[in-house]
Amino acid sequence: MTTFPIEKVRSQFPALRNPVAFLDNPAGTQVPQRVSEAVAAAMTDAASNLGGFFQASQAADAIYDRAHEAMAMLLGGASGREIVIGQSMTMLTFQMSRSLGRAWQAGDEIIVTQMDHEGNVSPWLRLAEDRGMTVRWLPFNRETWRIEPDDLKPLLTERTRLLALNYASNLTGSINPVAELTALAKRAGALVYVDAVQFVPHGKAEVARLGCDFLVCSAYKFFGPHLGVLWGREALLAETYAYAVRCAPQEPPGRHETGTPQTELLAGLAAAADYLAWLGQLTGTTGAPADRIAGAYHAATPYEMGLAQQLIDGLLTIPGLKVQGITDPKRQHQRVPTVSVTHPAHRNATLARALAAQGINVWSGHNYALEVARRLGLDEKEGVLRIGLAHYNTAAEVERMLASLHGLLG
Repeated sequence: MTTFPIEKVRSQFPALRNPVAFLDNPAGTQVPQRVSEAVAAAMTDAASNLGGFFQASQAADAIYDRAHEAMAMLLGGASGREIVIGQSMTMLTFQMSRSLGRAWQAGDEIIVTQMDHEGNVSPWLRLAEDRGMTVRWLPFNRETWRIEPDDLKPLLTERTRLLALNYASNLTGSINPVAELTALAKRAGALVYVDAVQFVPHGKAEVARLGCDFLVCSAYKFFGPHLGVLWGREALLAETYAYAVRCAPQEPPGRHETGTPQTELLAGLAAAADYLAWLGQLTGTTGAPADRIAGAYHAATPYEMGLAQQLIDGLLTIPGLKVQGITDPKRQHQRVPTVSVTHPAHRNATLARALAAQGINVWSGHNYALEVARRLGLDEKEGVLRIGLAHYNTAAEVERMLASLHGLLG
């Protein structure tokens, strides 16, 4: 952790001048200055619709193209034609569920997990209701804290049309063996839809290696603006029914992007990728932007996980407090730095409110991981107290958090 250039990193984020400790990152990260500047510049220089002959429209066209190419690079896609950008991950998933579901019949099956955020559960449940499909529930293993391939195998049948799976849990922090699970589903002839919202801020998603058909993430979780991003195989995007107006583009990605694009936010989205490339260069990686982005993750992940283990080790010393997730330092590679805890004698909302009064931002509740809370036998409303780290956090902030919890629980 001593070699990561934390002060230079923090200098990029205006919000960090505030004495607040931002440990609420699974719900949304702060943004670097370049993202704010890109949004502001686009609102001045490219406040236009696409496809015009004048300068502002051409500037908007360039922003649109660059944002899609940047996200293809970030996720390991072949081109910007594989990227659909929309209001949020949840909205994109609802939209894509309806498009895919037009080809499915009553009695067909969808597999959803008891580890996912509702954004990758409810769209498929609603589709199953509409189409008379069967939902099969895939549990996570309470001992390993992950979804295990042996638990998926008996659920797959010749009628399985889709596996909806998350890369990392927004409550327990566990990382799933997505490539292995995807391979099983593909052998059964099913499509695979991966929610990578909680993974992308902490690790390089490579869709070609994963073998999935769709992967979604949220830009505001990886230092960008409030947008959802979907990667899909180009052939699937081209052939899947699009709910759009009659004169909408017929080619991907435009056929699945309903309405006028949010050009200023697209500018901020590309700037978020630029920030990661800058971080990669700062930490010693040269070459193409894709290489530098990979270098950013390579440098930031061990720093983040060092902080996470510092946090976990400290939490384990507090009597009565339970970490709802992986705690073994030898299994750091199987989790992201999102740490959720419960205490039988304290309400999580009360603790979160008390911490907020001390300038420490965390979340409480089920955090839309409703099935996870049920699987763990937690009160659904109470859920957990969730502490989430990003690579701009510090060891001092972790110690501050631990000291405050000791005071509140002691």
